[in-house]
Amino acid sequence: MATEIKMPKFGLTMKQGKLSKWLKQEGEKVQKGEPLFEVETEKITNTVESVASGILFQIVVPPGKTVPVGAVLAIIAEEGEQPERIEGIQVRSAEAASAAAGSAASAPGPGAGQEGYVPASPAAKRLARELGVDLTQVRGTGKDGRVTEEDVKRHHATAPRAAARITPVAAEMARRAGLDPAKISGTGEGGKITKEDVERALAAPASPSAEAGAPPAAESVPFTGMRRAIADRMHASLHDAAQLTLFTEVDVTELADFRDAVRAEYAKDESVRISYNDIILFAVSRVLKRFPVLNSTLVEEEIVLHGQVDLGMAVAVPNGLIVPKIRGADGKKLLQIGQEARELARKAREGSLTMDEVVDGTFTVTNLSALGVDGFTPILNPPETAILGVGRVVEKPAVHRGQIAVRSMMTLSLTIDHRIVDGAPAAEFLQALARHLEHPALLAV
Repeated sequence: MATEIKMPKFGLTMKQGKLSKWLKQEGEKVQKGEPLFEVETEKITNTVESVASGILFQIVVPPGKTVPVGAVLAIIAEEGEQPERIEGIQVRSAEAASAAAGSAASAPGPGAGQEGYVPASPAAKRLARELGVDLTQVRGTGKDGRVTEEDVKRHHATAPRAAARITPVAAEMARRAGLDPAKISGTGEGGKITKEDVERALAAPASPSAEAGAPPAAESVPFTGMRRAIADRMHASLHDAAQLTLFTEVDVTELADFRDAVRAEYAKDESVRISYNDIILFAVSRVLKRFPVLNSTLVEEEIVLHGQVDLGMAVAVPNGLIVPKIRGADGKKLLQIGQEARELARKAREGSLTMDEVVDGTFTVTNLSALGVDGFTPILNPPETAILGVGRVVEKPAVHRGQIAVRSMMTLSLTIDHRIVDGAPAAEFLQALARHLEHPALLAV
């Protein structure tokens, strides 16, 4: 029986993924467990293995296409089997997904139990592809709302065409460069003018009548990949959560002495390098055990209090930001956390993180001290309940034991989801963390 290959779900918050590359071509043999395709999501590329053996009968989703979780990407058939080919993007409901495995060849109608499926005649589907018509926008007049060939022709003839003739990016580039879109030949679907078409027009030799000193052409940067993933997550975070940020200033003079003492003790061991951030990660993992609601995630209608701390640490990379996770940080020693944090940061910058290393954290720490920042308002990493922001260490006058003295001070910023935790317990956690950083000996308890 044929098997549908669907867009997998990596992590609790994943809703869609970009199919970046097929590792097999239609007609090739595939073995179960063999790498089949690559998915770009959560700011990394993950290789997905085949769930069945057979022939890659049909590739439904081409490389570069972003589709929802559960969308049918391909069909693997047994040798000699000829299942019905799938037209367009189809997303299985939870019930249909479990019942649909192997049913492509035997089901009487491909639309049963599918979300996003448009019933249409084969002729209508073929014409829609030729004309670049989206079947989901066509009103079907056939039996049970089935889209006919005449429906596609009617929609194509009456649908507004002018606005769709040029992409938004191409229109903006043409406007800034003073180009008339009517004089640009479109090579996109249905003759649509694309960014590349405008770039070709700009690169063409200037006519003698062109004005001297014309403004330079606008440059466009695709809003895709990591940048788009960050934008979507941050927008969803601010839109879906009631965010509140608490600040406190911490005297970390003893912490600085502790760091220097550890460095001196292991000065001859090049594998041991302890930073402020390592100690903060260690302290957070310990203090969180006393405040389980801060180490929780909101999943649908449930607040999940996690039994271990899967601690996220934000790492800046050339195209944005990524948050690898230290799994079970509350059960690891300081030197272990320091070594793992450096290894994860290295892999993040090299782009070699695995999917398991970036999804499903329980708490995040983001440190901007290296950029000279004192305090800031970190944005929650959904579906987590809290995120800690760490500022730089600054030597300045402070009251210490009744006297004015020069002390090493640091600002901590804690953002919480006020739907899940109130300000008082969040403040108690922040103060407890501050005490452990002010007196590192407490970390041994």
